[in-house]
Amino acid sequence: MTAYYKQNPKFYVGIDCIIFGFDKGELNLLLLKRNFEPAKGKWSLMGGFIQENESADAAAKRVLSELTGLENVFMEQIGAFSEINRDPGERVISLAYYALVNINEYDRELVQQHNAYWVNANELPDLIFDHAQMVEKARVQMKQKASRAPIGFNLLPELFTLSQLQSLYEAIYGESMDKRNFRKRIADMGFIEKTDKIDKTGSRRGAYLYKFNDKAYQKDPKFKL
Repeated sequence: MTAYYKQNPKFYVGIDCIIFGFDKGELNLLLLKRNFEPAKGKWSLMGGFIQENESADAAAKRVLSELTGLENVFMEQIGAFSEINRDPGERVISLAYYALVNINEYDRELVQQHNAYWVNANELPDLIFDHAQMVEKARVQMKQKASRAPIGFNLLPELFTLSQLQSLYEAIYGESMDKRNFRKRIADMGFIEKTDKIDKTGSRRGAYLYKFNDKAYQKDPKFKL
């Protein structure tokens, strides 16, 4: 190591994951009760530290997998949080990522081991450090991304109704949408396929189930919702 590097301080580089799920028309966030100091017993995002042999993206994927057991999940970095006293334990610069997961597919035993719980994203408890700022920034970035790319399908099961799809985007945007206009826009998208299966959980008549066709989207990746 050269003198130039030695004369500069070393910091911890952390990873914090804002993990979103969608259930019963509500956007949810996976939070944990910390079992260590500082801020033991307080609500926190899932986090960890970048190790010597991994990139930031690899560390984020590892942290997510350690909590949920999920691989190949949509993740996107929202930025660095570097206020000097943001973490009372040590000087930590954190890189925050948000992730979108299917709430029916995660490993429940792993989540229980980490003392983690799904919480309504609109009714969050007080979070430690600057985690509330991370969540707010993640929601803004997710809303922007969802308007130009079909990331919302990561939150849905493989088969879904149009009502579920509309409910999801209303939760993401935080506003209601006109049913007729929404369905017209969906009909213009050639990558949302109607199946012959019917969901009868909501009514006796039922509603047709749809699926996202990634191959069709890759051929004509036009999306505007």
